[in-house]
Amino acid sequence: MRARGVCVVLAARRLASGARPASSRPHFKARTTLPPAIEAVLQQPPAADDPRAARTLAAWFADKSNVVVLTGAGLSTDSGIPDYRGRDGSYRKGHTPVSHDEFLRDSAARTRYWARALVGYGAFRDARPNAAHAALAALEARGTVRAVITQNVDGLHEAAGSTAVIPLHGRGYRVRCVACGAESCRGAYHEALAAANPGFDLEARREDAEAFKALRPDADADVADFSGFDTVVPCARCGGGTVKPDVTFFGDNVPRARVDACHAALDGADGLLCAGTSLAVYSAFRFVRAASGAGIPICVLNRGRTRADVENIDALRVNAGVGALADALPDS
Repeated sequence: MRARGVCVVLAARRLASGARPASSRPHFKARTTLPPAIEAVLQQPPAADDPRAARTLAAWFADKSNVVVLTGAGLSTDSGIPDYRGRDGSYRKGHTPVSHDEFLRDSAARTRYWARALVGYGAFRDARPNAAHAALAALEARGTVRAVITQNVDGLHEAAGSTAVIPLHGRGYRVRCVACGAESCRGAYHEALAAANPGFDLEARREDAEAFKALRPDADADVADFSGFDTVVPCARCGGGTVKPDVTFFGDNVPRARVDACHAALDGADGLLCAGTSLAVYSAFRFVRAASGAGIPICVLNRGRTRADVENIDALRVNAGVGALADALPDS
């Protein structure tokens, strides 16, 4: 059963002992923009896929039994969820995700977000794991992968069968009240939004969104007409709190317990695989730096250059789509 379909709460767990004291680890706020020098490198057109990608990956995995995998939006594009910085990514279309402060302080921005989410969430919810998700679950079952740190909020790793998953940026299929902390299934909250806004022609906008393929990686949609959507439903438990997706918006902090769990997973790892991510966001890139500093072998599987290239991280680079992971699986 797919975890996000039943809204199972995923706890960030300590996966290994020996983590550094929490007070020694700052937790960084994700930013919507990057220094121009980094952005310029990340936006360079990728080279053609390496035809030996699967063979290279298989050789890298061959002597490892405690690999940590760091995944990004590129892992879910084959499932129909777009990325941010890829060739067809939402940033290239002028999309700037809502920020944490904007969502909490600006009622108009909050209304706009939930109207768009009401249109786009169905496609996000109905996405299914692809071959790369399945390959990582199989590698975990074989004892090769010890943990998956994912920047994605779609729950597809869990749906594919991975169990040692740390959702770095949260879970897009849950909502949480910022006042009282109450959690609930996002689908139920969307039903409440639809009931509170009967004048919002949801089906017509979904047809438009489908026609323009307007789904965004945030689980909302590129919809300009919000007429008929006037009411953002408050928290049902406390009666007045602001409800937001249980995700780390840009400008917010990743919870310290989750950061600690990621560092604990790296302690004793014999490899770090970065798959389908440009590593642009420092909240994830810091773990690449940590692995590099600890002498852990790093492999970067991604179409196009990454922040590891910008900062000259010593890593095996495999320029290919994440589908190469399935072809790299051993036969037995």
